[in-house]
Amino acid sequence: MRNHNRRDFIKQVSATGAVLATGAFASCTEKASAGHSEAGTDENIQSKLIIPKAQGLKISGTFLDEISHDIPHQNWGEKEWDRDFAYMKAIGIDTVIVIRSGYRKFITYPSEYLMKTFGCYMPSVDLIDMYLRLSDKYGMKFFFGLYDSGRYWDTGDLTWEIESNKYVIEEVWKKYGHHKSFQGWYLCQEISRATKGAITAFSSLGKQCKEVSGGLPTLISPWIDGKKAVAAAGGDLTKAEAVSVEQHEREWSEIFDGIKGNVDACAFQDGHIDYDELDAFFSVNKKMADKYGIECWTNAESFDRDMPIKFLPIKFDKLRMKLEAAARQKYDKAITFEFSHFMSPQSAYLQAGHLYDRYKEYFEIG
Repeated sequence: MRNHNRRDFIKQVSATGAVLATGAFASCTEKASAGHSEAGTDENIQSKLIIPKAQGLKISGTFLDEISHDIPHQNWGEKEWDRDFAYMKAIGIDTVIVIRSGYRKFITYPSEYLMKTFGCYMPSVDLIDMYLRLSDKYGMKFFFGLYDSGRYWDTGDLTWEIESNKYVIEEVWKKYGHHKSFQGWYLCQEISRATKGAITAFSSLGKQCKEVSGGLPTLISPWIDGKKAVAAAGGDLTKAEAVSVEQHEREWSEIFDGIKGNVDACAFQDGHIDYDELDAFFSVNKKMADKYGIECWTNAESFDRDMPIKFLPIKFDKLRMKLEAAARQKYDKAITFEFSHFMSPQSAYLQAGHLYDRYKEYFEIG
């Protein structure tokens, strides 16, 4: 082949390859958004499950994680969020919960109080406004997560979070309370054991939220201090000093007794105990919640705590076992942390879309 012909041939192949690559990328992206179909695949193919289907409690709520400690942002705009709400709606999610409206200096809405008092950064988008409009559009209930100044984590005293949130609660209800979808509050400070100031803080904040909004429900989501309750930044997957079921019941009976009437629902995070411990802890949680008039939800974590890489979408069977345990104990509701990163077909993690598909197969959705 003559030199100029070789050069022409190389240019032609390169150009064709670029077009094909671009087309393949666009095609894969479109197919992923449409349900993970691939060329030559029979869309009617289903996994042959050898366990009974639909024995778990369906997930009907999810946190929205935009102010995160340890999970990368997906940098979505309103188009992506709108699409995600549609994916949520398709599997029966009717409740969305902002995990926190701010953490230290990063905030989700342009709070004059937080920017002036804590030097918080002005956000580029009012996420609370966007989430409420999308909740209105898709007929979902929206729970507003309070502000976390970080002082509790620095001091171990939860009462630090009362003062700042007094103003946030008033500001937010005045600004957004007209939305039909604004249906509850999430007291975002997380604890696992008897914690300094916890009863006072939860009672005070829950009471104010309910008074300001005409009695809208309040939610907390603590974790169980089990064998997998280890620091996210460390390399350990388990620890030796785990709380016993009996001690867990003693401590949380005291907490529930102190917050009843001001906290309406408790969704214990389910990922810090082993799978063969689920029924023991879940049964105690339900017994305590019933005793003190608190709804018993489960926070079914859809990320995997059993792997050294933090954090990736969970293996389907692990999620299934946790939802089945919640169903056996007759829990009132299952929510997850959290759909958009770990179950959404448009997540940055490819595995999340596959988890969505396995979940739909198991519950025979669509």
